[in-house]
Amino acid sequence: MGTNNYQINDYSAALDRKYGAPGTPERAKFDEEAYAFYTSQILLEARKEAKMTQSELAKRVGTNKSYISKIEHGLIEPGVGLFLRIIDALGLKFDIVKPVM
Repeated sequence: MGTNNYQINDYSAALDRKYGAPGTPERAKFDEEAYAFYTSQILLEARKEAKMTQSELAKRVGTNKSYISKIEHGLIEPGVGLFLRIIDALGLKFDIVKPVM
């Protein structure tokens, strides 16, 4: 990424240079991976705040520790059903809303 003394001046330009402009296949792949990682970090932090192990969470949602670990490392994304069971088990809330026009 383009930096000035390790400070990024323009994140959009830096992402464009490294991953391509928005709408390109390379940028879409990066955006998808970044979103998976961001989501995984939210779940990881929520699990830790709940003082729950990966094994405990896995048992509550009907999967195994290895699968939870892969989700938390952003290596895989759970299906919608499992995702909803995970957020429920962690005491999180998920809202789907229509945008106001």
